[in-house]
Amino acid sequence: MGSMPVKYLLDTHVWIWWHTQPQKLSPQVKNIIAESRDADSLLLSAISPWEFCKLLEKDRLSISIDPLEWIELALDMVGLKMIPLTISIAYKSTTLPPPFHDDPADQIIVATAREQNAIILTRDNRILNYPHVHSLW
Repeated sequence: MGSMPVKYLLDTHVWIWWHTQPQKLSPQVKNIIAESRDADSLLLSAISPWEFCKLLEKDRLSISIDPLEWIELALDMVGLKMIPLTISIAYKSTTLPPPFHDDPADQIIVATAREQNAIILTRDNRILNYPHVHSLW
């Protein structure tokens, strides 16, 4: 029996930067995304498009095309699979082993990675330093 392929969950900013400012990504993260050929090797939490829309709403991000069109295009990545916000993930996001901070989107992203047995690609030190999930930058 072969080993399971490694799965990576893109933090929201990694997903956005891949499509807007790839130079902001670390060389390691850029390589992982560029070399992902397997179906479903890259995961994205369903909370990420919502987080993207919140950044637009708060004027912390600007794009030149319609936001829904941007999301559709940005979801069209080789190997990318959207992970829905399941009841299980919703619950587990509220019962993460302490200490973790109280940002709901990050809690959902961490709970999603734990449930999917995925490594989070993130620049967020609060996730990188959290011992109960695998992450890298």
